[in-house]
Amino acid sequence: MVNVALLLISLGVILLSAELFTNAVEWLGKMLKLSEGAVGSILAAVGTALPETLIPIIAIVFGHSAAAQEIGIGAILGAPFMLGTLAMFVTGSAALALAFMGKRRTTMLVDDSLMKRDLTFFLIVYSGAIVASLLTRHTFKKIIALVLILAYCVYVIRTIKDGDQLGETSIAPLILAKNRSYPRLRIVLLQLGLAIAGILGGAEVFVHNMEKVAVSLGIAPFVLSVIVTPIATELPEKFNSIIWVSRGKDTLALGNITGAMVFQSSIIPAIGIALTPWVLTPAAFMSAVIALASAGIILIYLVTKKRLRAYTLLVGGLFYSLFIALVLKAHY
Repeated sequence: MVNVALLLISLGVILLSAELFTNAVEWLGKMLKLSEGAVGSILAAVGTALPETLIPIIAIVFGHSAAAQEIGIGAILGAPFMLGTLAMFVTGSAALALAFMGKRRTTMLVDDSLMKRDLTFFLIVYSGAIVASLLTRHTFKKIIALVLILAYCVYVIRTIKDGDQLGETSIAPLILAKNRSYPRLRIVLLQLGLAIAGILGGAEVFVHNMEKVAVSLGIAPFVLSVIVTPIATELPEKFNSIIWVSRGKDTLALGNITGAMVFQSSIIPAIGIALTPWVLTPAAFMSAVIALASAGIILIYLVTKKRLRAYTLLVGGLFYSLFIALVLKAHY
């Protein structure tokens, strides 16, 4: 019971800290006069992705067991999988629910070029990360890791250049200075530092107790890390997307998800490749293929139809359900 309690407490700390980080990093971007593309698709996406980013890194760096590495790789692959399937499904469902209430249309009013760019980058870099797992020589794997990092740098540059094409984004008041319309830089940096400390500490406690809970319940560490962890740690993206959809800001709603997908499929796998043998289990490989298939179908629809409907995003739910059914069947 103690491990379960610590697991839940640490998860709460991670999510709260991620919210503090996102809020602070958006204000920092505004103060530095960065483009909206950089603040939204990059800074906000990376900020909300911090929990699922740090959990695998800490598991790999501080864990000294095979289970720790399995949790790390599972969390690395679980994030893109959850974003490309369940997060898309939740966003589409929210849009449809609002449409049925007469508050919006079923067509997603997105920046087509933004969506096409993000999904194309995701398909390319994530495919590269999966191909790396099939190679026998680790030197070649490290070369692919370097290519993944360079690819994300190219993505960042293109996003910054295209950032002025997006609509204006309203930033919530700084959490540590809600009474100020424009907070001081030192308060923003203080909130940013507190958030990073909370995420690091929470992630280390989370990984440690996840191993103990998995062993006590007889659950495979990969199953726990690829299903339970990503659902909880992806909550910031899902919550933000639902709010933006309700306000008709579909580009921000989906851009936050697809931007995180690009980050999670390039930088984090590159770290995993560098620090582990990067050999995937059948379940891990399957989760990656399903994530690619879900994103690929959405991209094909967008390219052929020149628009995106909320119904199309529901395909993510089908792929997610398929994966869960296959994993549970294999382990139980």
